[in-house]
Amino acid sequence: MTRFSFRPRSLTGLILLGFVIVALPALLGTISAAIEMRNLSAASERLVVNGVAATQYTQALVRQVSSLERTARLYQIIPRPALLETYEQNRDLLRKTLENFSALPGGNGERATVIASMRTAVDLISQAIESRSSARISLSLREFTALARNAGRLSNLASAQTDRELKQLQAETEKVRRRLYWQSLALVPITIGLIVMFALVLARPIRQIDAVISSIGHGHLSEPVRVQGPSDLQALGRQLEWLRVRLQDIAEERNRFLRHMSHELKTPLANIREGTELLMEGAVGSLTGEQREVASILRDNSLRLQRLIENLLSYSEWQAKRSDLEVGEIRLLPLVKSAIETYQLPLNSHNLRLDLQVPDLTLAADREKLKLILDNLISNAVKFTPDGGTITLRAAYDGNGRSLVLDVADTGPGIPPEERPRIFEAFYQGATPQGGLIRGTGIGLSVVQEFVLAHGGSIEIVDGEFPGAHFRLRLPVAPAAAEGARGLG
Repeated sequence: MTRFSFRPRSLTGLILLGFVIVALPALLGTISAAIEMRNLSAASERLVVNGVAATQYTQALVRQVSSLERTARLYQIIPRPALLETYEQNRDLLRKTLENFSALPGGNGERATVIASMRTAVDLISQAIESRSSARISLSLREFTALARNAGRLSNLASAQTDRELKQLQAETEKVRRRLYWQSLALVPITIGLIVMFALVLARPIRQIDAVISSIGHGHLSEPVRVQGPSDLQALGRQLEWLRVRLQDIAEERNRFLRHMSHELKTPLANIREGTELLMEGAVGSLTGEQREVASILRDNSLRLQRLIENLLSYSEWQAKRSDLEVGEIRLLPLVKSAIETYQLPLNSHNLRLDLQVPDLTLAADREKLKLILDNLISNAVKFTPDGGTITLRAAYDGNGRSLVLDVADTGPGIPPEERPRIFEAFYQGATPQGGLIRGTGIGLSVVQEFVLAHGGSIEIVDGEFPGAHFRLRLPVAPAAAEGARGLG
């Protein structure tokens, strides 16, 4: 058995169906109002027609009774056949008028009684005239007084009937007016409800597409694209799913390339560092001042290159979901000092002042990733702080003691407002010139943000307190908070 269901397959069809259904209550209301107005118009027309007919009949009855009386009295005086014929014509006309009047709608018992009384009186007069008895005719002529009075009563009854029907029509008109008012009032929420319903029906797949595009734009490629709705929107969803898979393949290929390249670079870099250290230690003989300066430059830049490679490895491994947080209790001050030691030479060579305001605090975090966070922030500050500048590291618990607030600031040029929306994007390098012989990869701050979010924390750029860049981190102190944030990475 085939099941039939009417469902638009396209967005255009759904919109047209929505317009039809939304307009349907208004259309039904208009039809209902037209029917009510037609009924009122028909009732008004009947009232006018019946009122005019009743008036015409009562006026005709008055004239016909007067004419019939005049003919009867002449016939009493002059009993000629021509007058008798005229009398009969007037009598038949009066009877016809009474019959038509009684056929009018809206009659009541009183009107029927009056008409019957008039018919009886006409019959009595006719019988007396047909008997040609002068005495009977004289007695019957007294009935004309009753006929005239009854004709007047019929006129009054007709007027009263017209007034009653007019009041009924007015009452019905008011009733219809109130009914149409409440009906129109009820159509407003119904129409609004239908509009909202179809807006939600249309908005749902559009919201899904918007969420998918936003997710893809932010690099979240793990969730498959599912778009429900009309066929054209589903087709668009399938195209977005193809795009997601394609971007995911490209991202995996890029991460694979970064991992392979980083691993390939680590071995020769280790040899360069080892050779440089041997030169610095005088393993192949003592060095002159100029030679030692060249060896120092080689060592510094090999260390910097090592940090860049470690950033690439950390980023690629994290993106590939191959690393996880290893949360443990950490003393912050020793970790900060360990990170600073790496930069002791550039700090001294550029005459940079270090303002260290880090008490001996503890928190639950991944030691290696937290050290990488500190390393990248300090490296960034050293790179952009001019000679003779100051780098500030400050840490403290927040008011409720649940989070650790860590500030890293410098006296460099700061971050231009136009670069801030993208400063944490992977591989983004701002227009501000960077120092050193080796240009950065643009993933240092991206790695910082990834690892801070993985700990359930946050990072922001603060303005006003320092002339240069000022990064503020908030990290949870309690192990439960850190463990619960693991899934955010």
